[in-house]
Amino acid sequence: MAKVHELADLWLQLDKDPATRCEIQNMLAENNMEELEQRLSKRLDFGTAGLRAEMGFGFARLNCVTIIQTSQGLAEYLLSKLPTAAEAGIAIGYDSRHNSQKFAQLAAAVFESKGITVWWYEEFVHTPLVPFAVKTLQAAAGIMITASHNPSTDNGYKVYSSNACQINSPDDSSIATSILQNLTPLTWTTQASPLRRPILATMQSRYLRCLGQLVQPREAAEHLVCFVYTPMHGVGLRYMTSAVELVGMKSGMTVVDQQAQPDPDFPTVKSPNPEEKGALDLAISAADENNVRLILANDPDADRFAVAEKVGSVWRQFTGDQVGILLAYWTFSSISSRVTADDIMLTTAVSSQMLSCMADAEGFGVRETLTGFKWLANVGQDLQKQGKRVHFAYEEALGYMYPSVVSDKDGIAASLMFLTACSTWGSPWAQLQRLYEKYGYFATTNTYWRSPDVQTTRSTFEAVRNLEQPFPSRVGSRKVIRWRDLTTGYDSATVENIAELPSSSSTQMITCWLDGSKSDDGIRFTVRASGTEPKIKLYLECRSKNQESAHMGAVEVLGLLRQTWFNDTSLKIEDRFANT
Repeated sequence: MAKVHELADLWLQLDKDPATRCEIQNMLAENNMEELEQRLSKRLDFGTAGLRAEMGFGFARLNCVTIIQTSQGLAEYLLSKLPTAAEAGIAIGYDSRHNSQKFAQLAAAVFESKGITVWWYEEFVHTPLVPFAVKTLQAAAGIMITASHNPSTDNGYKVYSSNACQINSPDDSSIATSILQNLTPLTWTTQASPLRRPILATMQSRYLRCLGQLVQPREAAEHLVCFVYTPMHGVGLRYMTSAVELVGMKSGMTVVDQQAQPDPDFPTVKSPNPEEKGALDLAISAADENNVRLILANDPDADRFAVAEKVGSVWRQFTGDQVGILLAYWTFSSISSRVTADDIMLTTAVSSQMLSCMADAEGFGVRETLTGFKWLANVGQDLQKQGKRVHFAYEEALGYMYPSVVSDKDGIAASLMFLTACSTWGSPWAQLQRLYEKYGYFATTNTYWRSPDVQTTRSTFEAVRNLEQPFPSRVGSRKVIRWRDLTTGYDSATVENIAELPSSSSTQMITCWLDGSKSDDGIRFTVRASGTEPKIKLYLECRSKNQESAHMGAVEVLGLLRQTWFNDTSLKIEDRFANT
């Protein structure tokens, strides 16, 4: 208890924010030692995602103190690594969440106090505008204050490197070390200095010009597409409106009024994540009222993109893989007359194999990376340095990247390309069925188990590894034809069984390929421990010659995994599978 009081005293010495000072003082008065210890005895971990956490007082939360400390550490890291960092500057943007503007102002003042130019967005922006500014201005780094589609109580501090990609290892560890060496706040001002340079109008104009160049090879849209749009209480409406004006489709857009303007409380949804059940309910109601059959949605910081279409009388929400395949095919069709193996698209180890099948059939190249755009973007840039032409990248979690615009996911660019494609295809669902007929049917079943703690998660993976040596030979009646464990670095399909993708003993990730049955052509699934939530995630896909047998194969293997791999009663599967 004495230690907790010492940490509380230290906090009060550092913190000058009245709101969080009042919060900790109230908790001290209530003698809530358990909560105080949780918030004060551990620091937020700075990683490749930067910071993302619930807001409130304490070293384990996001607040003015941790924002200033992080900015001081990042500033010193940049100055030590890049001789031109002060002149090159840092681009800073923020979304419409609680405290985002204040956190951005505090961060900017820290960099200015170190003599570093700040390229400043004067109003809230969608996340892709920060890496766009880093690229355009050749800045030393970029910061976006956002927690994307997290709950309203969260916020985040996302960092981009000088190459306009999200930071990756080992930079994250070096920045984390620098933060620990610069913990005493040196400035609390939110006032701008002469080093703060406004960039909003210039960057918006240049960004829209890049979007125009992205769709220009298609010229004008062939037909007006009518659609309902929701920015999910976030910042997307301004950018979506400007984007659709480029292709003459503004008159086809109906906006969900209740979700049109930024609102940090996200009052109409349980979760502002377009993937979550119920998130598109208001959009569906608006579409039905206006006799519109297509819905486009962004998450609150507009870097992700979701689609739903009314097919007959049923609304079908597309998976991230399905949207990714449609966008990949649209991208391919623009280069099909001149495509070679040097034309590359990228995807991740947990996304659909359908892109690889398309590439095999059409002659372009595909590269697979670990999950996340820190990998997709950096690998894409490495390939470009080798003379490859990287056109597109996606991951199943509703993220789509066009490297000619930004080296990160961009929900506005993806929305614009999707609309342009729909003006040619008509129904995207019908186009998807045509692609299944051409390349094979792929049924995905993605879910997760909630784990009570890290040790349970680790024990679950170790139990799987120990079923047989060097790896389990079967899952049910299906033979394991390939086994890749990126925790141990093992891959049964490579020379000397060394995995080609990066491995790490601090993570848990296994991918397994199973042979086909009488009715399907085989299964691939990946299980991994989430790096941000207490979850074990499953990404499972079955390929077949028709949709029904592909779906049956996926359901069969999910059932086998529940019985044999994830049968610990403390693991709780996602609600939609709980009673199956």
